[in-house]
Amino acid sequence: MAIEHIIKAKKEKNDEFYTQYQDIQKEMNAYIEYNPDVFKDKTILLPCDDPEWSNFTKFFAQNFERFGLKKLISTSYSLEKKEEKYNFVYQLSLFETESPIYRPKISRKRGKIFILSRDENKSGKIDIEDLKWEYLNGDGDFRSDEVKKLRDEADIIITNPPFSLFIEFINWIFEGNKKFIVVANIGSLTYKEIFPLIRDNRMWLGNGFNGGNAYFRLPSNNVNYAKGVFDEKTGLVKFRNCCWCTNLEHGKRHQKLQLMTMSDNLKYSKHKKIKELGYIKYDNYDAIEVPFTDAIPSDYDGMMGVPSSFLEKYNPEQFKIIACSQTGCHPDSMVLKSYKDYKGFKQSGVSTGRTGSTCGHNPMLPINDGIHDYYKNDSGDIVQSANSRIFIERNVKKDENNS
Repeated sequence: MAIEHIIKAKKEKNDEFYTQYQDIQKEMNAYIEYNPDVFKDKTILLPCDDPEWSNFTKFFAQNFERFGLKKLISTSYSLEKKEEKYNFVYQLSLFETESPIYRPKISRKRGKIFILSRDENKSGKIDIEDLKWEYLNGDGDFRSDEVKKLRDEADIIITNPPFSLFIEFINWIFEGNKKFIVVANIGSLTYKEIFPLIRDNRMWLGNGFNGGNAYFRLPSNNVNYAKGVFDEKTGLVKFRNCCWCTNLEHGKRHQKLQLMTMSDNLKYSKHKKIKELGYIKYDNYDAIEVPFTDAIPSDYDGMMGVPSSFLEKYNPEQFKIIACSQTGCHPDSMVLKSYKDYKGFKQSGVSTGRTGSTCGHNPMLPINDGIHDYYKNDSGDIVQSANSRIFIERNVKKDENNS
C-alpha cells in the first residue's frame, strides 16, 4: 500500500518527491478563483525546494506577473546535505555547472538561493529568465537562522516539505505566523502536534489532488522504497494518502456536504455496512460510529466518529471538530472505559496473544462482525476495535443559518 511506502520513506529519510506542475497549478488556481488577489504584492518563499528540478519555482516564476507577485525566493539544500539526508548521490544540473558563479567545493557545502523580483534582462516582462541565484552561507536547512530570516521576510510559504520533518516544519511556519500551502501525508493530520491546529481551524486541507491521487517524480536512482507504486513508463510514483494543507481560504472549504437523514441512510445508503448494522454507539465513547463520510446523518445532533478522509469534505459552517481518537488528541475524560481485562481472539476462537490494554484510545464497538479479530472478557462481553476516528458534531446554528 502507498501509505506503507510513505512510512518507510519517513523512517529511512527518503523524502525527495517532486510535485507535478499540473498539480501545483490546480491547487494554486483554487486560491486564485476564491480570491484573485491572494498572491498580489506578496513575497513567496519556497523552502525545501530544488529549483533546478522542482516545479514550484518554475510555476511561480512563469506566473510572476499574472499573480502580481512582489518577490519570489526559493532555497535548496547543499549537495552534501541532500546526499546525507536522502542517502543517494545527486547529479548536478547544467543550470548550476554552466553558471559563471559555480564553485564545486562551495556547492557541496552550501545551499543555494534563487530570487526573482524584477526584469533583469530588460525583456519587458518578469519571468523565469530573470531568476538569479547565488550560494547561501549555510547548507540551506530551513531551521537555520539564515532561512528563518527569509521566512520572516515572506508573506506565504509554499513547498513540499520532507515527510520526516513535517511536524517540525509546520511548527516552524506557525512560529513565524505565516500563511502557507504545503503538501502533507494525510495520516500526519491526526498527530497530537498537528491535530489541534485542524480542530481549532488554524489549518485545513487544501483543494486537493485529482481524484485523491498524487503523482510525484523521484530521482531516477531512488525508487527502491516505492516498489508497487512506481510506474517505470511514466517515472512517477503514486500515493493516495497525500493532501495539501493550508491556512488560506478556497471555495471547496465552504462547499456544503450533501447528506441524507439517518432513516434514509438506513434504507438507501450505498454502503451495505450501514444498512445491515446501522449506526452503532461506541462502547467507550459517547458517540456513534459513522464509517463513511457520505453516510453522516444530516439530522443527528450528537457526537459522531468519522474517518480521517472526512477532513477532505470538512466545512466549518456545517460541522465542528471535537477531538480525535489518537492518544493526546482529546481529554482523557472522553474515554469512558478501558479493556485491560479483555483478551484478543481470532474468529476461529484462537487467542491472538493480545490484551485489551493494547487498544489504547481506539473506539470500540460492542459487536462481533464475524470478520475481524475481537476482544472478550471473562464475563463474555465482546468488543471490536474500529479504525482511528475524528469526532465531530453538526454545527447546528451555523448550518441552519447557511441552509
